[in-house]
Amino acid sequence: MIIQFEIALNPRKRGFHLITTEILGALPNLPRIGLLNLFIQHTSAGLTINENADPSVRIDFETIFNKLVPENDPDFIHVLEGKDDMPAHIKSSILNASITIPIENGKLALGTWQGIYLGEFRNHAGSRRLICTLYY
Repeated sequence: MIIQFEIALNPRKRGFHLITTEILGALPNLPRIGLLNLFIQHTSAGLTINENADPSVRIDFETIFNKLVPENDPDFIHVLEGKDDMPAHIKSSILNASITIPIENGKLALGTWQGIYLGEFRNHAGSRRLICTLYY
């Protein structure tokens, strides 16, 4: 069986944000076993799974991504939507638009220190939409 629905995430400032609680709050009762796929419908934000305990990890992610893809690169030709737009597209592609998480015993099978991250790469982004697909 497959169920699909949408989650609208609250707007967030640029950076890496734990969204696990927001996702869990929007999910229906989960099956005993299955898979959850989350797909973000945007080209300037991304999803990943990483450390959920120490907030400095998210700060370090932001620091490294900004070093890898700085704003105001003179080689960028896609500049009409702002200095953060092209870097946001590249960062989104580096991170990814979707993640899949196993469901085990009716719960997301995340590790002890794992959380779901939203990588928000625009300076002034709005709400972000996720398509959630449950397979069981």
